[in-house]
Amino acid sequence: MATVKKKASRKKSSGASKKKQAADRRKALASKMRADLSATRQALRAANAAAREELKLVKAAARAEITVLKDQLAAVKKREQELMTLGEKKAKMMLAAGERWEKQQIAKIQRTIKKKRRKVSA
Repeated sequence: MATVKKKASRKKSSGASKKKQAADRRKALASKMRADLSATRQALRAANAAAREELKLVKAAARAEITVLKDQLAAVKKREQELMTLGEKKAKMMLAAGERWEKQQIAKIQRTIKKKRRKVSA
C-alpha cells in the first residue's frame, strides 16, 4: 500500500519575515546615512568654498591697507625730510646771524678802544 503523505499546512516562519524586515530596515538606514553623508559633504564643500572666498577678500583688504599705510609712511618720511632741511637752513641762518653780530660787537669794541687811545694820547 502506498503511504499517503500528510499535507501539512505551511506557516510562514516568523523568523524569516523578521529577517526580511531587519534587512529592509538596514537598507533604509544605510540609504538614509548615505544621503546624510552626501549632504554633509556638500555642506562642507560649500563652507570650504565660502571660507576661501572670505580669505581672498580679507587678503585683498589687507593688501589695500598695506598700500595705504606705505603711502602714509612715505608722506611722513618726505615731511620729516623737509622739516630736517628747513631746520638745517634755519640753523645756518642763525649761525650766520650770530657771526655777523659777533663781528659787529668786535668792531664796536675796537672803535671804542681806538677812541679811548686818542683821548689818552691827546
